[in-house]
Amino acid sequence: MKKILLVEDDMDIISHLTLFLESEGFVIKNTDSQTQAMKMIYNQNFDLILLDLSLKEGHGFSLYHEIKDYQDIPIIFLTASNDEYSVVTGLNLGADDYIAKPFRPRILLSRIQSVLRRYQKQDIIYQYLDIKLNTLSGQVYKKDKEIILSALEYKLCLIFFSHPHQLLTREFLLDELWNITGEDVSDNTLSVYIKRLRYKIEDDPKNPQIIKTMRGLGYKLGE
Repeated sequence: MKKILLVEDDMDIISHLTLFLESEGFVIKNTDSQTQAMKMIYNQNFDLILLDLSLKEGHGFSLYHEIKDYQDIPIIFLTASNDEYSVVTGLNLGADDYIAKPFRPRILLSRIQSVLRRYQKQDIIYQYLDIKLNTLSGQVYKKDKEIILSALEYKLCLIFFSHPHQLLTREFLLDELWNITGEDVSDNTLSVYIKRLRYKIEDDPKNPQIIKTMRGLGYKLGE
């Protein structure tokens, strides 16, 4: 199921859109805050953002830049019907689409499906510090130089990069690796592969800054 983040401060729009889009098979999360939106994006995977320009905390254009600097998630702007300047500015920034309020939910649904289809043909790139991971090509780069990872190292790296800033227990990592590979990975094997991955992506593997150990709890990508 595709997950959408609705960044909007109008409770009526939130209520109606959530009900409608959930009936169409989407998972909907919402917030009216720029800061909270980024916290949610850091901790969850979203397929698309519906972004109102007028927020209770922050501004839509500022949030757009913050999101795009972190991850290339498709964004559709929600704008006032008479706000031609915002429409033009948003499109010039590179927004994937916009829709003016008031709008019919079915028209918005069509726009969402169209944008998602376009993005399915594109690379999804995760980045933290100087490490980039391209999910379409299966390549990982450090300072724009490709790192050669084994299949299991790559899959482990992908789990961390798709769950940034989240505490990941060893049990979670083992379950995720099983879901991806269909094979059991032992606890000792996990330790070996985390050590190998750190050796390849960290500047100082003995003092890791990317994949950090949380004593007695598990691991986390970044702070």
